[in-house]
Amino acid sequence: MGETHVGYVQGIAIRQGKNGPMRELHSVRASAGGGLDGDNDATRARAITFISSRQWAQVQRELDAEIPWHTRRANILIDAETLAPLMGKTVQVGGVRVKINAETRPCELMDQLHPGLQAALKPECRAGVYGSILHDGTIAVGDAMVEVD
Repeated sequence: MGETHVGYVQGIAIRQGKNGPMRELHSVRASAGGGLDGDNDATRARAITFISSRQWAQVQRELDAEIPWHTRRANILIDAETLAPLMGKTVQVGGVRVKINAETRPCELMDQLHPGLQAALKPECRAGVYGSILHDGTIAVGDAMVEVD
């Protein structure tokens, strides 16, 4: 089975309560069939979310604003052009294997966090992707993300 390099983990954050602040971490433990330790409101299908750092930079340019990446409320920031090609595929991030299920759709909360953010995230899968955790493991800043199928 071949592997295709996607990018590297540049940031990790978990949600603290419904619509609560994000907390940045250097590493996080992931549980199969669950989510990230300490993350709020994860479901089995949407246990982990990823966003592209390069697309986030584009969003900031369009909004003419410097906004922390986790304002998007994603868990993992990946140094990659886009994550759209990963939908339906399996990736390995650090010690964690994830099935990428679908595109993350930006909700109205985005505009409460920064005016115009929801619209800026809609094109080209800029809001990122989400997936299911297939086995327990740890993800750390600097870990590689590779496509494994």
